[in-house]
Amino acid sequence: MLGETLVWNAAAIGILMLATWIVSIPLRNVSIVDFVWGMGFVIVGWITYGLSVSTYSTTQLLLPCLTTIWGVRLTLYLVWRNSGQPEDKRYVSMRNSRGESFWWQSLFTVFLLQGVVMWVVSLPLQAGIANHQAGWTLLTIAGLMLWGIGLSFESIGDWQLARFRSNPENEGKVLQSGLWKYTRHPNYFGDFCVWWGIYLIAIAHGENYWTAIGPIVMSIFLMQISGVRLLEKSLSQDKPEYAEYARRTNAFFPGPQRT
Repeated sequence: MLGETLVWNAAAIGILMLATWIVSIPLRNVSIVDFVWGMGFVIVGWITYGLSVSTYSTTQLLLPCLTTIWGVRLTLYLVWRNSGQPEDKRYVSMRNSRGESFWWQSLFTVFLLQGVVMWVVSLPLQAGIANHQAGWTLLTIAGLMLWGIGLSFESIGDWQLARFRSNPENEGKVLQSGLWKYTRHPNYFGDFCVWWGIYLIAIAHGENYWTAIGPIVMSIFLMQISGVRLLEKSLSQDKPEYAEYARRTNAFFPGPQRT
């Protein structure tokens, strides 16, 4: 059953990314891939549930419901924040370096690549629903708590940053209060907690340990590839006070500021 589910979800993700790529061509804006990132996981969760459910169980509903809350919130926030904005600087740089061929190269280097990452990261979600056993365990509760911490960090961090940016007097400045006093990237740390929480729920009955590859890949991307490292390179160039902020504040895991 799980093998069939993995194939169906791979197909669904491929169709989603292909459709998004087609829309991006006339818009000349591949940043719209960010709008479907969260909802892709929601689609995966409910496809898996639809293929796997035989009898109603509150714990089997837990994973798709938690993923839906996370994915819908993220999607609505990104649509609100980015609608009408120019293409992300990262993609502009790629477009400029690859010239006229970027339109078709982006299918592989942006859309399908993110689709593969989405499929891998969602492995605990897929296996946790498909191989479900009813009943709550301590790991289920621990995973739910970790997921809640993650969603709180993401939501509060995004709200604090949006409020900070809405004040014209903060143009070019760095937010250094609230959650941003304890970690330079509370939203990325929140994402980290969400997916490790989902993993704990997936393994709550002693199965699916191998799906740790999902949150491991997510953690690597958040900390080393497309998250902290890439964003900080841009922030250091655009905001003069960022270097001092970075010296005093933890990059990822929250902690007290250094003097």
